[in-house]
Amino acid sequence: MFGKILYISDNKVILQNSMTPESQGDLLNLHVIFEHEDQKLLGEIVEIRDTQMEVRLLGEFINGHYNNGILRKASLNSTIRVINRDELLELVGQESEKTFVLGKSATYKDFYVCPNINDLFANHMCIFGNSGSGKSCGVSRIVQNILSNKKALAYNANLIFFDSFGEYKNAFKSINTISEYYNYKFVTANVKDSTDELINIPLNLLKVDDFGILLQADKHSQLTIIDRAIKYAKIFAVDTPEANAYKNHIIANALITILYSQSTTRQKKDDIFTIIDTCHTKEFNFDAVIPGLGYTRSFSECFLIDSAGHFGEEVLITEYILKFIDENIEDMQEPADAIFTLGDLAKALEFTLISEGFNQNKNMHDDAQLLKVRLNTILHNEMAKFFTGDTYVTPAEFITKLVSHNNKKSQIININLETLDDSYAKALVKIYSRLIFDFAKDNASRATIPFHIFLEEAHRYVQKDNDVFLLGYNIFDRIAKEGRKYGVILDIISQRPVEISDTVIAQCSNFLIFKMTHPKDIKYIEEMLPNISSDVIEKMKVLQPGTCVAFGTAFKIPMICRLDMPDPRPFSASCDVSAYWDSKNDINTDIGTASAIDPNAQMNFNQNNNLGIPPVNPTQEVNTMNLDGLNASNYIMPESIE
Repeated sequence: MFGKILYISDNKVILQNSMTPESQGDLLNLHVIFEHEDQKLLGEIVEIRDTQMEVRLLGEFINGHYNNGILRKASLNSTIRVINRDELLELVGQESEKTFVLGKSATYKDFYVCPNINDLFANHMCIFGNSGSGKSCGVSRIVQNILSNKKALAYNANLIFFDSFGEYKNAFKSINTISEYYNYKFVTANVKDSTDELINIPLNLLKVDDFGILLQADKHSQLTIIDRAIKYAKIFAVDTPEANAYKNHIIANALITILYSQSTTRQKKDDIFTIIDTCHTKEFNFDAVIPGLGYTRSFSECFLIDSAGHFGEEVLITEYILKFIDENIEDMQEPADAIFTLGDLAKALEFTLISEGFNQNKNMHDDAQLLKVRLNTILHNEMAKFFTGDTYVTPAEFITKLVSHNNKKSQIININLETLDDSYAKALVKIYSRLIFDFAKDNASRATIPFHIFLEEAHRYVQKDNDVFLLGYNIFDRIAKEGRKYGVILDIISQRPVEISDTVIAQCSNFLIFKMTHPKDIKYIEEMLPNISSDVIEKMKVLQPGTCVAFGTAFKIPMICRLDMPDPRPFSASCDVSAYWDSKNDINTDIGTASAIDPNAQMNFNQNNNLGIPPVNPTQEVNTMNLDGLNASNYIMPESIE
């Protein structure tokens, strides 16, 4: 079938092309075997010319098992033949308890690609492709295939999807029809159905780093402020005499600092009243009674300015304030099981602003003010309802609740973030990921509870940001480097791999690449896998939707794999513009009802729409502008088209 070997150069073999054009067929990417004595080498046809064929050597079969890489070059006397069925099954795999069907081989039509589950899912994975290339459908199909494997039950799977656009609910909501043991959970920022759960993260589980991310801190000094505020929030959350004494100590220190400052009397009064307005107790408020010798004054009366420009009761108020300063109270530790709300944290931040070391430091005061503004913004938008502080929750209790629904184990946890701004969505994903990683890391039985974190639109979260500078680490970098040993695996789904952290990509072992056309992305992928042939790289540019190039530790050789359409599908299809443009369709929208058969509906829309669109008579001809000298006038509305 094949001609003799003309020459061998590095890992390329040039064969004589002795076939007629009619018999050549589609030989590109076909695998061939070079046999000589005990040697059996695998090669791939990568180029066909009139008189020659180029074959790239890939690896060697030893005792029936394939091994990547070539230790010995092919002999010029080798026998050359097409790969047989047994050898091909060694490459593509077979369905079993330890494997699953990924998809059909695009090169060998009657064969399925069945990677080993451990090889694919015990390592970080990247799924890249242009918008519309089939990434979401591919991911949905993969998960559906795993759960549908009749030879293995994935009961203890924890597949956590961070869903940027609410795509996966339709694909996974009915997994209990596959098996009664399977359960789906939908956690969302915007509850619509009775089965939906609102995003809920207990505040007591958040660390300084988490609040730093949530409040978009960008300076180390802000972490110090946050740390102090958390301590105060925990102490103040417990209504005890000790907690009240701590508040009084902070206020008293701030007031004494102002009284002993070089500011004018008027400025001192303004500063003191500002503090009391924001931070007050029953001992320190405008109406608090200040006892003197035979008389009393209210707190505010003590700061009346006399004709000499001094406070009329400066001695009285100074003695009163000094009674509440207790240096020993600084050593007070916050309760280990304290709970607090975001509102409590906001109040604690006010005390932080006036506490010693902050109130007279302009830079730190300005940094704290930024945090205060951002915290108040969260308190007054939808983010506030995602963080609860009414009960103390342990990490184990949080994870248990996260992966269960209606008292059943959930294999798929779909966290929908489609209504959130990027900055808030990114913060939530990082906080969730940190909580999951820390739980797995602290698990006494290491890596016995695997978690797979699927990051849809990963370039929104896994970025080259300043976390390493600010916190000393990036949670995704840490999971990428350490998560595998603890059973926390990243599955990165993105259309722009060049925007993702290099550290994360470098730790990924498996890749499913759908159609990609951007030159920078293609070059990036080519550099990640130098052994991949240029022909496969070219095929990436023209892959059909739902077809991917699969390579990595789970695949013996790079394979072009065609995935079946998921059933049911995710909500990831492109908008059917022509159908929704068609005025014959009766389509209800938030801006009105457009119906070709109900003229009143069109009239109501014309009268009520607030988009600035001029009303249209469905039967009149519409004149439009001239474009580049072309008269595009006298177009007829659809109702008049026969």
